[in-house]
Amino acid sequence: MAISLFELFKAGIGPSSSHTVGPMEAARRFASSLVDEGSLAPVHRLKVSLYGSLGATGKGHGTGPAVMMGLEGERPDQIDPEQMPARLEHIRTTGYLLLAGQHKVRFREASDIVYYRRKSLPDHPNGMVCQMFDREGQCLSERTYYSIGGGFVVDANTEGTLKIHEDDTPLPYPFNSGKALLALCQDHGLTIADVMFANEQAWRTPDEIRAGILELWGIMRECVQNGIRHEGELPGGLKVRRRAASLYGSLMDKQRVDLISPSLSALDWVNLYALAVNEENAAGGRIVTAPTNGAAGIIPAVLHYYWEFCPQADEDGIVCFMLTAGAIGKLFKENASISGAEVGCQGEVGSACAMAAAGLASATGGSPEQVENAAEIAMEHHLGMTCDPIGGLVQIPCIERNAMASVKAIDAAIMALRGDGKHYVSLDKVLHTMRETGRDMLDKYKETSRGGLAVNIIEC
Repeated sequence: MAISLFELFKAGIGPSSSHTVGPMEAARRFASSLVDEGSLAPVHRLKVSLYGSLGATGKGHGTGPAVMMGLEGERPDQIDPEQMPARLEHIRTTGYLLLAGQHKVRFREASDIVYYRRKSLPDHPNGMVCQMFDREGQCLSERTYYSIGGGFVVDANTEGTLKIHEDDTPLPYPFNSGKALLALCQDHGLTIADVMFANEQAWRTPDEIRAGILELWGIMRECVQNGIRHEGELPGGLKVRRRAASLYGSLMDKQRVDLISPSLSALDWVNLYALAVNEENAAGGRIVTAPTNGAAGIIPAVLHYYWEFCPQADEDGIVCFMLTAGAIGKLFKENASISGAEVGCQGEVGSACAMAAAGLASATGGSPEQVENAAEIAMEHHLGMTCDPIGGLVQIPCIERNAMASVKAIDAAIMALRGDGKHYVSLDKVLHTMRETGRDMLDKYKETSRGGLAVNIIEC
């Protein structure tokens, strides 16, 4: 299956790619399908039912508001998050929404968005059913969607099984394993970034690829600045205090740089970058899904580390970093999972850490073997990580977890670059292990907030 870098990395809004971005896109598709079929006129009422992890933690992840905006025709990559509160308040006050931006439909959030906390659909933990009814209450249309992680959405067919659209675009260098990717590099004298860049040209021109990557980098930088600028508490009821602004002030005043060792001062900045992004994500701000929202701070933090602290850093290095990270992300998407609801947080933070480690190793001159080793080291030390957000919010432990993983990604890259690329455990073996571990993990540890910290910490 052909997967573009721009499918793994895309602009969106927080706090969750699977619970916010995916459901918004699914609801938009449902509304769009009614327009395409000429079925808007008889629609009097809508109902959206959320199952599995969407039902269990959807309220804390902002799924309901995302669905409402999607039904009005909004796209996750284009919506202005600052306008959402007023629009949502208008729907709640009037009791109506504008379906596909065209047709006024009765809508009561409390009754028309239903959260089934302990019911799941058969094919994926993140399932949702969209229905439309006429004035007599007869169901005129019903469609099922699955939000499978990273903002990816698939439709279900009439038998109830996933109907995944597989892109069969021919690529000059197809690969579906780390072993195959390294073989391509060896046989053709290419870097991993070279392979990915050549493949991306199946969809875009070289100039478009470079411009698209730098645009994503620009959004990441803006997100960090927004995180540094905003203060106060995060929404949701946990009263989690934003820390990025105060940390930035301390670093600028040189109050904490030598807290442990002046030589480790860069880590303070890495923590800042990650905290800033994930606080913005938790607040529903504009971020880049990389490859998910819950892990959206890791790649921006490591990219900032490269840009600010690595000698010879330039835009070519940013492009190399992102292409390499995209190649590794493709392997995770095809051979394991990037969905916390499917395999726990090892699939989100673990995959992002591996992608960031590989990107940094590549941008600083690592060989393909060293790059693969960096990704393997990073992922190996996230195996078994659970997803247990307190209160169903992407805040605790998610925000700090991004900062910790960013530091681990840098260390994994350093360790790999100090070696010759030869190592005992391959990335492919770690991917297989991650998939198996996720399959064996109890559902209560997979983004349901029914285990771990979510039940052992009293909400305030």
